[in-house]
Amino acid sequence: MIFRLDPDSIEFPDPTEGDPDGLFAVGGDLSPERLMLAYSLGIFPWFSFRESDEPWWYCPMQRFVIFPDEIHVSHSMRNLMNKGNYTVTFNKDFKGVIEGCSEERIDMEGAWLGRDMIEAYTRLHELGFATSVEVWKGEELVGGLYGVTIGTAFCGESMFSRVPAASKLALIHLARKMESKGALLIDCQFETPHLKSMGGRHIPYFDYLRLLRAPLWLR
Repeated sequence: MIFRLDPDSIEFPDPTEGDPDGLFAVGGDLSPERLMLAYSLGIFPWFSFRESDEPWWYCPMQRFVIFPDEIHVSHSMRNLMNKGNYTVTFNKDFKGVIEGCSEERIDMEGAWLGRDMIEAYTRLHELGFATSVEVWKGEELVGGLYGVTIGTAFCGESMFSRVPAASKLALIHLARKMESKGALLIDCQFETPHLKSMGGRHIPYFDYLRLLRAPLWLR
């Protein structure tokens, strides 16, 4: 079942009644209030900005996540990290990261990271809810990722690489920082071979909510 959201309310209907792929609602806006309520319920927007002028809202009942202490670091990644050719920062260039993610996918069919989404997540970053991880080679931004911090989770939105393995390097540094802070999971939203190779696995939605609401905060 696909619900249409009430434009005068930020409330969401029951996501467990949605389609098997997780789509359960259409409409509303990308205001900070609605977005943060969505993430607190395990809901996120995802839609092709060329095909729809309003958000589509997803909440898969099987969540693909990475637990920070289970991040897989391959032998080749260890070698890359040991060479010290790259540096990793947090929240140094959110604009550069989100625009890098958009540029990498802008010509793909179903591209979703358009101007409205960029503006919405930039606003969340300004409010302290969205985080970026940057990978640098000297002064050049060569990769990174960004997402939303809510409860004990980091809800990953997108990543990009301009050199091989830059996004993997960003993810490993994110996981290590989260583990040091006691945060519990990285929400990958959908399974990909790339993320599965890094240690991703599925957990049920209600287990996800229980972990999300544990009394910790990623800072």
